[in-house]
Amino acid sequence: MPELRSGLFALLLLAMAPAWAGAQREEALSANVASAMRRSVTDANAPRLVFDDAREGQAWLAEMSRRLERRIPDRWMRERLLTAIQYESTRAGLDPQLVLGLIQVESGFKKYAISGAGARGLMQVMPFWVRHIGTSEHNLFELTTNLRYGCTILRHYLDLERGSLFRALGRYNGSLGRAEYPNLVLGAWRAHWQWQPPAALRTAKLESAGARN
Repeated sequence: MPELRSGLFALLLLAMAPAWAGAQREEALSANVASAMRRSVTDANAPRLVFDDAREGQAWLAEMSRRLERRIPDRWMRERLLTAIQYESTRAGLDPQLVLGLIQVESGFKKYAISGAGARGLMQVMPFWVRHIGTSEHNLFELTTNLRYGCTILRHYLDLERGSLFRALGRYNGSLGRAEYPNLVLGAWRAHWQWQPPAALRTAKLESAGARN
């Protein structure tokens, strides 16, 4: 029962608040970490869907677009955003559906959101990151730049916490050790964004793998 009450409370908070203002804490970075993160955020490749099977990519885009339609009515904008999320998440070794859940909680998919602490954009990135790993030309309200920073930062926290998603999410929000924020993100991920390829595509992939073996 306590777990059920905790889950219901998290969902209630999510329904009441369209965004959970992020506030990553400014911490010293080693030279190697800063250099690796700098390389990541300055990669200017154009976003594209990254799937082994193009049909799976189109199925993912269509389904995620349907789920996002209420928040972003314009189809072109939805698909542009989703393509960038999938690309930047995959590039950072993150689950795109998890990142969708994080964006829902952090900004409610508002591109120009600003928190009371000054975090900016879709993934609520703190401006000090530009000083540490970016350049003065980087605009945190620009869609792909914000996603690239956000995914790079979350990847850094995951590595720092040795793969603990719960602790990495706490660091991302500046609330390490508290359960509210990780529970909100994980709840949004599981309730709204989890996805598997259609059964026909999964069967085709298995048959293709069997044929190669």
